[in-house]
Amino acid sequence: MVRIVKWLAAALALGVLLLAGVAMALQFWLRTDDFRSRVERDASAALGAPLKLGRLSVDLWPLPAVAADDVRLLTRPPLTIGRIEARPSWMALLGGRLEVATLIARKAVLPETAIDFVGSAMQMKKNKGPAGRTGGKPSEKAEPGTASLTLRRVVLDQVTWIDAKGVRATVNAEMNLGGDGLLDEASVDVVQGRFAGAKGSIRRKGSQWPLRVAIGGGEITGNLQLQPGKTAGVLQLVGLISTDKVEIAALTAPDKPLTGKLQAQTTLRAEFKDVGQLRDALKTETRFTVRDAVLQKLDLLKAVQTIGLSRGGTTQLDVLAGTVTTQGKAVQLTNLVATSGMLSATGNVSIAADKALSGRVNVDVAATGGTMGVPLAVGGTTDDPSVMLTRGAMLGAALGTLVAPGAGTAVGASAGNRLGDALGGLFGGK
Repeated sequence: MVRIVKWLAAALALGVLLLAGVAMALQFWLRTDDFRSRVERDASAALGAPLKLGRLSVDLWPLPAVAADDVRLLTRPPLTIGRIEARPSWMALLGGRLEVATLIARKAVLPETAIDFVGSAMQMKKNKGPAGRTGGKPSEKAEPGTASLTLRRVVLDQVTWIDAKGVRATVNAEMNLGGDGLLDEASVDVVQGRFAGAKGSIRRKGSQWPLRVAIGGGEITGNLQLQPGKTAGVLQLVGLISTDKVEIAALTAPDKPLTGKLQAQTTLRAEFKDVGQLRDALKTETRFTVRDAVLQKLDLLKAVQTIGLSRGGTTQLDVLAGTVTTQGKAVQLTNLVATSGMLSATGNVSIAADKALSGRVNVDVAATGGTMGVPLAVGGTTDDPSVMLTRGAMLGAALGTLVAPGAGTAVGASAGNRLGDALGGLFGGK
């Protein structure tokens, strides 16, 4: 018995020495300039931008992993990852499958523009045939026995996202994928920057994904569902999201064009073949109410009182309600209703992909014997909005000033707008 134990101990020691020897050999091979250059060259061709790698290594502790430090993708601005680790599933490797049990990214900086560039480059490469011409035949499936990559778990440690305006958000997150490659569960904790303090989680139940996000003193809850589309190969994403008592400034920081408590119901739908198409394919409709709202950078009452161009200031509202529809980056606000004391307003406003504003708001101000309605054209951008009289209303305001300054100007603006509507393009549009 003692002899058997000794043989087992010797075999175990030999196995450890062999494993250590293999690891040392791999370390030496991975650190050679030839191997690093080959990886950089192949990855650069696949990603559409030069890739530079720092130290490559094989770690045995706490779990076996292949790692790369100081990864830089030289887009403008660059995408950087302090350290990325891939921990393979050894049982899968023995079966001829390349399965990454865990992928970890630490201290990464991911600019939105860099991600968009890489996505476009990879899509163009995917659309090219084997001869490098667009419209070629799709590549054949891998032959039996060829290793295919499967990912099971992703961990993000201090990963920073930078949007197109340069606003940062740093998160810690963990995602687990099922055998079909779809998300099983995920959790996100925003530790710094935009949405700091927000925490979210989602967990799969059959073909549905219930979610919950705590943010801005309230919460966002809902359910997403992924199902086959009407066309072969197309997926359809549908969902219903509820927003309860969320401070709206927490969703728009650091700009904060609007403050107040948000209540909303959102429906969403998208049909897509590739995940990269999801953002442009996504359509949403939200019916919302904001109570105790303050509209920043715009003073509607001043715009009415001065009958002219208005920039800056604030507008305090008891209630702001309406409907928001989106398609990709374009936003449409319809059925807007705002009330506050002696002021009320209705209108429709569009927000283009470049954040330019266009639309029309009719502002009613209580006056002796009734109300005065003044039509205002909305312009500028979300960062610098402006309102001014519609062109038809300008004529009426000028005539009203001749009759009676002050109140006559506002009444004339309302009448002039109706005149402009009736005469159409005579005054260059509405």
